[in-house]
Amino acid sequence: MTAQEPPPPPVADPIRPPLGRPPLNRFFTFTAIAVAGLVADLVTKSWLFGWPKTRFGGVHWLIDGYVGFQCSLNEGALFGLGQGAQAWFAAVSVLAGIGIVVWLFRYGAAWDWWLTGTLGAIMGGVLGNLYDRIGLPGMAWGRGGWPVPEGRTEGETIYAVRDWILLQLSDDMRWPNFNIADSLLVVGVAVLFFRSFAAPNGGSAAKSSGES
Repeated sequence: MTAQEPPPPPVADPIRPPLGRPPLNRFFTFTAIAVAGLVADLVTKSWLFGWPKTRFGGVHWLIDGYVGFQCSLNEGALFGLGQGAQAWFAAVSVLAGIGIVVWLFRYGAAWDWWLTGTLGAIMGGVLGNLYDRIGLPGMAWGRGGWPVPEGRTEGETIYAVRDWILLQLSDDMRWPNFNIADSLLVVGVAVLFFRSFAAPNGGSAAKSSGES
């Protein structure tokens, strides 16, 4: 009777090593999507807010009475919520951006292609609106034609998100104006939400998608 041979040692996963960092292509994918979203958001804002027809609230219709361009300034959050809390929302945006990077590249979420792309889009939206909230466009109340609202002073820097996409069913049923950054945030969160139901076993789902 021969002695039973010991089982072979476990083979390490060459695709996704334990506690290993995601490959560089995930970082480049995330960065490319985030930068593309940010550039698209800032370029369209600059264009629409520099166009005399739409700059101060005028409407340019693409589909008459339903879809068009109209510039507005939002001192709140997504779709006009929380007006006047710009500093708080800016701080939340910074924390969200840091959290996304840490989750992806410190805790390995970037092994999942879906998460990498979706969080890249969300990051583009976060940065696009953060750019406006900290006053980088250089706009000021009472300068360049922007009227001074109640509670503001002439020459005060405008810390507000620039919105320009107009959707409505009628004049009485109008969706709050929004922009590309808002769209990236909403679509990104929706993808994460539905993805969580499509892949209830998050760890194994991330591994299977990351190994492609």
